[in-house]
This record gives sequence, C-alpha cells and structure tokens, in this order.
Amino acid sequence: MKKNHILITNDDGIYAEGIQRLSQCLYEKRNDYRLSIVAPDRERSAIGHAITMHRPLLVDEINYFHNPELTGWCVNGTPSDCVKLAVEAILEDKPDLVISGINRGSNLGTDVLYSGTVSAAVEGLIMGIPSIAVSLTGNGEAKSFTFAGQFICRLFPLLLEAKLPTSTLININIPTDIDNINGIRATRLGNRRYRNAFEKRIDPRGRVYYWLAGELIDDNNEAEDADTRAIREGYISVTPIHFPLTNDNILPELKNILEQLDLKA
Repeated sequence: MKKNHILITNDDGIYAEGIQRLSQCLYEKRNDYRLSIVAPDRERSAIGHAITMHRPLLVDEINYFHNPELTGWCVNGTPSDCVKLAVEAILEDKPDLVISGINRGSNLGTDVLYSGTVSAAVEGLIMGIPSIAVSLTGNGEAKSFTFAGQFICRLFPLLLEAKLPTSTLININIPTDIDNINGIRATRLGNRRYRNAFEKRIDPRGRVYYWLAGELIDDNNEAEDADTRAIREGYISVTPIHFPLTNDNILPELKNILEQLDLKA
C-alpha cells in the first residue's frame, strides 16, 4: 500500500520551534506516511504570497539537533518559494498533502491575506495538493506546540479520507492556553481590524519614519461562526478557505454593465 507523502513548511524558519515540534510528531508516526521538510532559512512572517524572481534560490540539507534522523531542506526564499521549489525541483514525487506551520501567532480573519503560513498552503492548492495551515494564537510553550502537532496528526488523516476539494485549504488556529480549550468549531473567516496601525518616529538624523504596529480592535458583534470569535471563546478554529477568488455570482451583472461601454465613444 502506498504511503501518503506529506510536505512540511512554514514562515517562521526551518529551525523554529513550531515546525520542529510538528515534524517530530509526524516523525513518530513515520510508519504510516512519508515526510519531507522544505522551509525558509529564516523568519519570513507577513510576507504574503511573495515569490523570488530576481536572485538565485539556495538550498541546503539540514539535520535537527533533537533528532539527527529528521532532515530537511532550508531555502533562502519565501514560504511560497519553498512549496513551489519542493514540488517542482527537490522532491522525487508530488506530495499528497502540504502542512504549513505550526506558526507562532494567530492567522485569523483578514490577516490570512498577509500570512506567509497561509500563503504556503495556498501555493499547495495552486499545484493541486490538499493543504493545511496551522497556527498557535500566541507565543506558546513547548507543550502548546506539542499539543498542536498531535492535534494535526489526528486530524489530517480524516481530512485526506474525506477527499475535500483541492481548491480548499484548511486554516487551523489553536488557543495557546491548551489546558482551557473548550472544543473545536468549524468556522468562517472573521474580520480583523486595527487602530493606529502606523507609529510615527524620528531617527537620529531627524528624518521621519513609520513603524507598523497597531492595536487590535475587539469586535463583539462577530458572527457566531467567525474564527476570531471561536478563538476568543476558547475553541480551536478550523476554517475552509476557497481558491480561486472569483465571485461567479456577479459575473452576469458585470457583463451587463460592460456591454453598456462603448470604447469608441
């Protein structure tokens, strides 16, 4: 029987605790599937779906110190680079699943548009591979990352068995306080808004510069099934995110609008 081949990546860098804990949890079940790790050589958070076009990508094989048998490839590129490069150049065969994470910090609501973690999973979708993005909602301790890794190890076989559409990724956020988790919710993307996103400062030469910061605005009127609300109420959030993004419902109306334009007028 052919073993499922799983590709692990992230945006915190290949030596980050999240990817090490996840990889170790998967390694302990290596008799059930094959594992490959391809991840950035350093942190690439909030880089979105950027890819590298104007410089070479370097790849080095590495070993994790806590488990010398656990090897991977580090890439001097973005999370999306890692998935694209893994599938098209590094790996001998196409993975059956991409798992991106475990990210340090949440990826909820509209923040998924900026997330390198989620973008790596989107790259998997573009290449026709079922994909999962997983994040802890805070900095987390070792036991929190281990819990998250074990949760993914229990969940992903069910997702593969269900044969979800390859146009849909599963975005998972897990509360850091694992001792007080109330359960699991299937959710939709909520809305993340920030107040005073840029802080104005003066450098030693008197020049003005800006530092992206901002304070998260709590929205207590969120839908009951919003991912942001689930996390606030102590639940693991599991959100299906669809790609591509075309709104087919308004295409007929848009066509009618465009037919009223005369390019020669």
